[in-house]
Amino acid sequence: MTKAYTGGCACGEIRYEVTAEPIVTNDCHCRQCQKDSGTGHGSYLTFPRKAAMVHGEAKSFDFTGEQGMVKRRAFCQTCGTPVYMLFPDVPDIFVVRAGTLDEPERYRPQMVTWSEAAQDWDRIDPALPAFARMPPSAG
Repeated sequence: MTKAYTGGCACGEIRYEVTAEPIVTNDCHCRQCQKDSGTGHGSYLTFPRKAAMVHGEAKSFDFTGEQGMVKRRAFCQTCGTPVYMLFPDVPDIFVVRAGTLDEPERYRPQMVTWSEAAQDWDRIDPALPAFARMPPSAG
């Protein structure tokens, strides 16, 4: 890896730095991601947790996904920006929202998840592998 991934919320209260390459990157079209993003999908980079440092105090809420996994969405309590996500049952990963990157142009999705919930007005890139829900090895 040549350069850390850095980013944070809109007001700068929460900042992160990740010193590893993403394990996976994806656009998720599930209804929860649509609601969280306020648009047709969420875009994510998943990293090893041990490579991530977070500065600032995030507020969070937990919810249970379609397949029973608890997801902890972390957001800035000052500006409300959703910044990252943790999975209590999979503590070794750290997921950031692509839009929070200081250099969002570094994001390149590798796949689409929950394509069956995609809205017609939010087009899926036909060149990407698409899964109706989650890939078999993902939660």
